[in-house]
Amino acid sequence: MEILKLIDVSYSYQNQYQTVEAVKNVSMEVELGKVHAIIGKSGSGKSTLLSLMAGLTLPKSGDILYEGESIHKINLEEYRRDKASVIYQTFNLFPLMTALENVIFPLELKGIKHGEAKAIAMKHIESVGLSQEHCKRFPHMLSGGERQRVAIARALATGSRLLLADEPTGSLDVTNGELVVKLLTDLAHKDNLAVVIVTHDLSIAQKADVVFQMQDGRLSVSGTVNKI
Repeated sequence: MEILKLIDVSYSYQNQYQTVEAVKNVSMEVELGKVHAIIGKSGSGKSTLLSLMAGLTLPKSGDILYEGESIHKINLEEYRRDKASVIYQTFNLFPLMTALENVIFPLELKGIKHGEAKAIAMKHIESVGLSQEHCKRFPHMLSGGERQRVAIARALATGSRLLLADEPTGSLDVTNGELVVKLLTDLAHKDNLAVVIVTHDLSIAQKADVVFQMQDGRLSVSGTVNKI
């Protein structure tokens, strides 16, 4: 089932020297229950495309539809808070908050009372394989893999069905990277979420259901990869 659709999306920006066409006439569909990998070299436009999907940037032309509704017409603050969650390479955790507090924070921003927010946060922290002991630790006390799991738990706690991961294994060793990719894959296949992973790591594409190639701002379908 389609949750996000991009129709001839383009985005450009002006730097000190020239106009950069970062995304050029991209059309694609993102479906629930599937992992979508967007592969390409640095500077190919992958992260800009992810930013557009997340509603952090609006396209200069074309349209993005979330559940059939144009991103130009929906409440973008609500979309970014409740509909689409971004998981970053650098985790983006608050350093002076514990793991539990990091997951609680966006829930309280939504107006959920602390007790309920804590219960929701604990549920999702446990769902990504972390313990109550991890909840008490600050980010610098966690391994890279554990920090990324906290970031994923935070994304899940918001109730988003669209998870957008920007190089989620880029700061991890091979073992932790594989664990994070397996977690994201399980979330798509078992919990019927839509997962988009932007990466330059070709091994991740082997675990995706749909693979896109991005080059010079243009997107093409590389194929469908059987689940491993």
